[in-house]
Amino acid sequence: MDIQRPLHIVTPTIHSTPLSKCAGFPVYLKLENLQVPGSFKIRGVGNLCQKAAQKGCKRVVCASGGNGGLAAAYAARLLKLPATIVLPTTTPAFVAEKLRDQDATVEIHGSVWDEANQFALKIAQDPDCLYVHPFDHPDVWEGHESLVEEAKEQLPSPPDVVVASVGGGGLLCGVIQGMQKVGWGHIPVVAMETVGADCLNVSLREDKVTTIPAITSVAKCLGALTPCTQVFDLCKKYTVVSQLCTDKQAIDACLKFADDHRQLVEPACGASLAAVYSGILKDLQTRGKLGQIKSVLVVVCGGSGVTLDALNKWKIDFEL
Repeated sequence: MDIQRPLHIVTPTIHSTPLSKCAGFPVYLKLENLQVPGSFKIRGVGNLCQKAAQKGCKRVVCASGGNGGLAAAYAARLLKLPATIVLPTTTPAFVAEKLRDQDATVEIHGSVWDEANQFALKIAQDPDCLYVHPFDHPDVWEGHESLVEEAKEQLPSPPDVVVASVGGGGLLCGVIQGMQKVGWGHIPVVAMETVGADCLNVSLREDKVTTIPAITSVAKCLGALTPCTQVFDLCKKYTVVSQLCTDKQAIDACLKFADDHRQLVEPACGASLAAVYSGILKDLQTRGKLGQIKSVLVVVCGGSGVTLDALNKWKIDFEL
């Protein structure tokens, strides 16, 4: 593996006829679910791991409920470095198996990401070891900027709004920074969270970085209790509309997306798709929060925490 070449692939940005029909204006999808490890995370985590490898890093340690860990394990394997991934107990068994398929050592610790992260920090104290924070690091944000740079080249014209899901804020940091870089700084971003995994929304309402008491949403991969300070600062500086959807809306979006595009994404990604499927963008327009929309770009962030069985179970649980 060429250590200089990015570890992520260039993903397509496609026009979605079904979502455009639903929205009433053209909807474009940046298909990050097509990344080899299953989500956008490989962009930022891959960039972080590559830079560390170039400086002589000998081992990778990451705490993640799935996607960040998968990206770290995949990056480490390509870079020929051993990886230890710490998972909270809420992580599905099949995700742990996917990590082992990438030759990673899996440790189970804590009931939420924050607890798993404390354990990862302890075992990553060796100076030759890279601690991979899945969303709070400048190299991670820089890596995520690349998806906006690609989208600019792929779209026929700039969108009037960009939609992205938020967990701890790594993706949103990269999206906002990338938009500044390509001259899209004036375009508003709709930041989607599910109720019960809404640390950014709570922080913005309270006007300070705030820790929520627990993750009660089915969207476990939006499950950071506290957003990174950088995303809070960027949201205060630029036009970011923080918006919530229910778990039911997120699952409904996953099911509709599976029918419309024959692709499975997890509820954390369903939150951004719900902005279109549940009419949230139209509602924001009606309330004067967004101007005229001629087209929208939705980041389909993906996620490996989904299977056909899981989607069917959610469908039954939420009576969809």
